[in-house]
Amino acid sequence: MSDIEHSGTFALGSHTVKRMGYGAMQLAGPGVFGPPKDRAAAVAVLRAAIEAGVDHIDTSDFYGPHVTNQIIREALHPYPDNLTIVTKVSARRGPNAEWLPAMSKEELTAAVHDNLRNLGADVIDVVNFRSMLDVHGPAEGSIEEQVTVLADLQRQGLIRHIGLSNVTVKQVADSRKITEIVCVQNMYNVAQRQDDALIDQLAEQGIAYVPFFPLGGFSPLQSSTLNAVAEGLGAKPMQVALAWLLRRSPNILLIPGTSSVAHLKENLAAAALHLPDDAMRELDGIGGKQAA
Repeated sequence: MSDIEHSGTFALGSHTVKRMGYGAMQLAGPGVFGPPKDRAAAVAVLRAAIEAGVDHIDTSDFYGPHVTNQIIREALHPYPDNLTIVTKVSARRGPNAEWLPAMSKEELTAAVHDNLRNLGADVIDVVNFRSMLDVHGPAEGSIEEQVTVLADLQRQGLIRHIGLSNVTVKQVADSRKITEIVCVQNMYNVAQRQDDALIDQLAEQGIAYVPFFPLGGFSPLQSSTLNAVAEGLGAKPMQVALAWLLRRSPNILLIPGTSSVAHLKENLAAAALHLPDDAMRELDGIGGKQAA
């Protein structure tokens, strides 16, 4: 059994995917802006991911912009039948790489068509609406108009499924009254646990939760605890953080990103990392540990 097979599977729309996927964000240039230094290396990483068994790739046309989707098309088109590609819309890049809201009906519609064109696809498996009410984290406010726009594009046959990103519990509930929501993508990791209740709620409803920033926002004390657990297991801290997420809930799907084949293999190996109960207890306690 390959490493990735140990991650198990979960439903993502009409596909069942392995819980260890791949995030394409780092295939663009520095700051997720412009082309990569080595385009051939980026193509190689994508092909290595598919060869290793990855069947879920997360991307966006505002990475680059356009760069990662064009690299995905170069590397993988025509796409394997079992590959689920998830993109996100609602932002654009400014001339200095700023992340700017692009949430009007016209902007969302154009973004979906940009994704289709740059991916070379007739339909996108999943489009996440990424709330830009606050760039840095979920903020309350209505997103019903934007989700309705995507639902209309879904009815036109351009989108198979709709997901949400950077959203609150209320926004998830409101959106589910408009259309089926197949996944929620928010910041969450062993130290940043604000979505604990939401994850459990989504699991009961069969909805995937896709955390990003798996090693972000750690205090020094939290980092030292993670490092100690990793050292005891003979693993890298990132591998332990990913393994904890896989064990945290069966509906969690991972999309760690990298522009290096060697780092890709390290990430995928986390799927086979066994966390004993005492390690889980140590890791579960990280969320409550703050720097002195």
